[in-house]
Amino acid sequence: MTRALMIQGTGSNVGKSMLVAGLCRAARRRGLSVAPFKPQNMSNNAAVTADGGEIGRAQALQAQACGLEPRSDMNPVLLKPQSETGAQVIVQGQSRGSTRAADYAAVKPKLLNAVLDSFARLQSAHDLVIVEGAGSPAEINLRPNDIANMGFARAADVPVVLAGDIDRGGVIAQLIGTQAVLAAEDAAMIAGFLINKFRGDKRLFDDGYKQIEQRTGWRGFGVLPWFENAWRLPAEDAQDIATPQRESGLHIVALTFSRIANFDDLDPLTQEPGVRLTMLRAGQAIPGDADLVILPGTKSTRGDLDFLRAQGWDIDLAAHHRRGGHVLGLCGGYQMLGRSIADPDGIEGAPGETPGLGLLQIDTVMAADKRLSQVEAVHVPTGQPLRGYEIHIGRSDGADRARPFAHIAGEGEGAISADGRIAGSYLHGMFRDDAFRAAFLGNLGAPASGHSYDSAVEHTLDALADHIETHLDVSALLAIAQ
Repeated sequence: MTRALMIQGTGSNVGKSMLVAGLCRAARRRGLSVAPFKPQNMSNNAAVTADGGEIGRAQALQAQACGLEPRSDMNPVLLKPQSETGAQVIVQGQSRGSTRAADYAAVKPKLLNAVLDSFARLQSAHDLVIVEGAGSPAEINLRPNDIANMGFARAADVPVVLAGDIDRGGVIAQLIGTQAVLAAEDAAMIAGFLINKFRGDKRLFDDGYKQIEQRTGWRGFGVLPWFENAWRLPAEDAQDIATPQRESGLHIVALTFSRIANFDDLDPLTQEPGVRLTMLRAGQAIPGDADLVILPGTKSTRGDLDFLRAQGWDIDLAAHHRRGGHVLGLCGGYQMLGRSIADPDGIEGAPGETPGLGLLQIDTVMAADKRLSQVEAVHVPTGQPLRGYEIHIGRSDGADRARPFAHIAGEGEGAISADGRIAGSYLHGMFRDDAFRAAFLGNLGAPASGHSYDSAVEHTLDALADHIETHLDVSALLAIAQ
């Protein structure tokens, strides 16, 4: 039987996704055919797969670490929050409608078979599957019918290594406390622990490390220092997007919506030496020196349009445009730039229609069918080919569609205003394309940098694997995989 190992965490954002990506690259470099797997993810940052589905962006990065194309089986259940109390449910890449958080517990048992089915397919195709948990197994209120952590580990008989985050403090209590609240049968699945995100002299934690081993009886697999170049890899949480502090350069401002989605569109821009990227948070005004304002994707277009207006960003955008500034809307951000957004069937929220910003002469109507596709296009203003993907509901049409942002198989995509300074597109991932990014930024006055984004990600994955090999007992970790 194919071996498998599961990395669970003492909480959210302890670095599980990064650990799995690094272990995947390390295992691949040891000659193993390895695949990533996350039974259940909650994220609005999704990737379109080669088999026409969608999965969490973190699993797409982990697939890259394995040298694989992303597949729907790598993340069979994806929850995409649409409100504080509800989410769209994606199963094996395809939407199964929406559910309220209060009702999801009753849905989970019906999803376990799909999870185990996807896991079995990956097992049959690879030497090793490295599994990522979600949140923490210490959330014992969520344990009934769990498919994300111990429920999956026990159903699939996969050994678990528990990761603690020392950077947030209290790591001894994180690990010992997790064991204390787990049922004995769940605790028995844990083969050991590791410490992540350590800063400073590791010798100062020797006694704490021994205390964890003694009190839990678990084996320690090492202490992993803070990985300084983590910011060069796509972030799964919008709060984790790192923006290097630069005092000069083309100033791009991206609006951080409450339901921001597919924000990894922005990652390549953070690495451009001639670009200063600002992630604008709620309550902050759009600065007067912005050259380009980006309205990114969102899982709740009308809801985030209300959020945009509540920040006064609609007024700021109008002033920015009057000053001669440029605006780019991506997916939901593109829809907001139009005259109206209608959702007659209540697909993203309550049925109704919301006036748009009126910066593009288009109107959008939401529809139940979702477009999921990887595409090759040609950017009209620069003539540059580019690769990207579509992942959206809704159709947009109007006079400014006569000036498309791009051509796909000869058909126009997106729209550009008559003055050429307002543009919108449904295409995600376009800035990963080095030649297109250089041409697009060059049109705004940024000098060509010659930076290769994909090469930088590959180099960083190798550096992450080196880092893990240096500080963790990778051979022992792989040896416990059953």
